Amino acid sequence: MASKDRILRLKDDTRNNILAASIDIVKEEGWQALSMRKIADKIEYTAPIIYEYFANKDAILNELTRQGYVKLGNLMQQAISEHSDPAEQLEAMWLAYWNFAFAEKELYQVMYGVEVNCCAMQNMCPDIQKPMNMLWDKIEEIIPADKRTEEYVDTKYYTCWSVVHGLISINMTRKLTSDEMNKQVLKDAIGGIIASMK
Repeated sequence: MASKDRILRLKDDTRNNILAASIDIVKEEGWQALSMRKIADKIEYTAPIIYEYFANKDAILNELTRQGYVKLGNLMQQAISEHSDPAEQLEAMWLAYWNFAFAEKELYQVMYGVEVNCCAMQNMCPDIQKPMNMLWDKIEEIIPADKRTEEYVDTKYYTCWSVVHGLISINMTRKLTSDEMNKQVLKDAIGGIIASMK
């Protein structure tokens, strides 16, 4: 039994090493440089071993995308727990989203197609849906019952997301202003959208 556990642990370690090597390559050389051969060279394995864990590069990108959404969902959950007012929770969630984008730049890029083609996930697994659902639910909670329709909630969700993602994308491709100004723009925009919901 112990040897079976050890084998599973080694397989998990190898899989995690492949993913970590992928991110390292992207940090050093950009997404265009990522290849199965480079990953194999980086972790000193042969390419066929990499294929035992991931069918192709897209499978690696899909797993990195899933992991990114898990991390983002956890950060948003933490942001919610730090506030009791729903409007403050929503603002904190968007700030967590902003912070994630720059702390985990490479994951954000593959999740949302900034400087790389994002993954077309065949099945929207719960991990990927969680951050979006959390934001949508919080927006729905803030909107008064007499205005609360699916279309209205969708509109407010996409308005917020467009502003936040747009500002992140601008800053990832070309930094135009200071971090302080960007955060103020973000807070002003989110605050204005939240005020319009009430």
